[in-house]
Amino acid sequence: MAELHEIRAQALTGPSERATEAQHAKGKLTARERIELLLDPGSFQEVEQLRRHRATGFGLEAKKPYTDGVVTGWGTVGGRTTFVYAHDFRIFGGALGEAHATKIHKIMDMAIAAGAPLVSLNDGAGARIQEGVSALAGYGGIFQRNTRASGLIPQISVMLGPCAGGAAYSPALTDFVFMVRETSQMFITGPDVVKAVTGEEITQNGLGGADVHAATSGVCHFAYDDEETCIAEVRYLLSMLPQNNRETPPDAASADPASRRTEALLDLVPADGNQPYDMRRVVEEIVDNGEYLEVHERWSANVLCALARLDGHVVGLIANQPQFLAGVLDIGASEKAARFVQFCDAFNIPLITLVDVPGFLPGVDQEHGGIIRHGAKLLYSYCNATVPRISLILRKAYGGAYIVMDSHSIGADLTLAWPTNEIAVMGAEGAANVIFRRDIAASNNPEEVREQKIKEYCSELMHPYYAAERGLVDDVIDPADTRRALASALAMLHAKHADLPSRKHGNQPQ
Repeated sequence: MAELHEIRAQALTGPSERATEAQHAKGKLTARERIELLLDPGSFQEVEQLRRHRATGFGLEAKKPYTDGVVTGWGTVGGRTTFVYAHDFRIFGGALGEAHATKIHKIMDMAIAAGAPLVSLNDGAGARIQEGVSALAGYGGIFQRNTRASGLIPQISVMLGPCAGGAAYSPALTDFVFMVRETSQMFITGPDVVKAVTGEEITQNGLGGADVHAATSGVCHFAYDDEETCIAEVRYLLSMLPQNNRETPPDAASADPASRRTEALLDLVPADGNQPYDMRRVVEEIVDNGEYLEVHERWSANVLCALARLDGHVVGLIANQPQFLAGVLDIGASEKAARFVQFCDAFNIPLITLVDVPGFLPGVDQEHGGIIRHGAKLLYSYCNATVPRISLILRKAYGGAYIVMDSHSIGADLTLAWPTNEIAVMGAEGAANVIFRRDIAASNNPEEVREQKIKEYCSELMHPYYAAERGLVDDVIDPADTRRALASALAMLHAKHADLPSRKHGNQPQ
């Protein structure tokens, strides 16, 4: 027993106090400190703590530390089982070797078998060069398991240090990526390689830092200033997710009445469709206690995706954001919303879509960039979703963008609208210019005729009840009744069940 206690002490302490001090000097926690923050106190059960590598050559036979640079196991978050692995940068720089990879493979297999979320705390220098192709094969095993677990259990990657080369593909295969500013970076080829190949000079953070991936590339879903806040938000996200695809998200008692009137919405959203407003304010009025977790907050901000609770039940919210690009759909927004819809559908999270969209963003860059296939991703995701789907049209809903934003015609279970809704092929001015262009051109006063024809088009085809009269909107509601109406619809759809056609898988637009 004395020998066992001594060995365990070595594994728990790590290589040296000096290595720990060096980690802290960089503003980084150790692997075990991170796990303590993530899991409920005293709940961590470690797996293969005494594992050591068997590699030889290049001095490896003289360095065989316990854990081999990764701590693996399970514990609880809010009392629910969660699996975790954390790279220990103090050992081989957290680099992945054969034994290191085998430990990760095992904990991933356990998470899939147990049907519980997997959180990776990443802080590693990539493949262990001294072990050659064995290390690369280890990454292949991780990627294969990431793919097998996709849609079965929630997978969350927390980037707390460097992640370069092929190692970056594992986080990209998971559901959510968290990053910490200044200390975490992700890139396929580092600044030195970029400079050698292209001549461009750039820092590690400039190439693959948290802000770059949160705002420009879209690789990062959440970015924070410090590890403590980052890991606390991971716990919050887990509190809103089911354990696996066979369960529903956990409900939480709410002191916010489902019947609460949302009078503030009457003033928050201007009746004039050309005036912008912040859709976040609308979401705050609708959801329980105004609390929500926005996903990809800084990337493609013209669409908003968030997790929240309504009457205690977790919902996924997708909304156009008129404050950015008037809320149009473009390539980035389509991809962002499509993946969020897919995630919610995979894990039984009902979808609420708040529509105020003037159309798709026009332009040569958008067309040449493939807006057709990217927009089709969002359409495909909605059409494929079998969870409860509720759509609410606040103001504009024009053209193909109206159809794509979970319209009645592509399978929304319930479509509601405010009295300010305008559903049409295009805006009244553009429509009048097309339909009545000859009348306008032939008149002695084109501007007066144009205004007259615009009013005529609005009165005939764009009044708030046109879609309702044709069954494309189920009800036109008072904005002050929005929360009550949505909560009632969710309760009605709670037991919804829909089967997809029998097939291996669909062929999603790329």
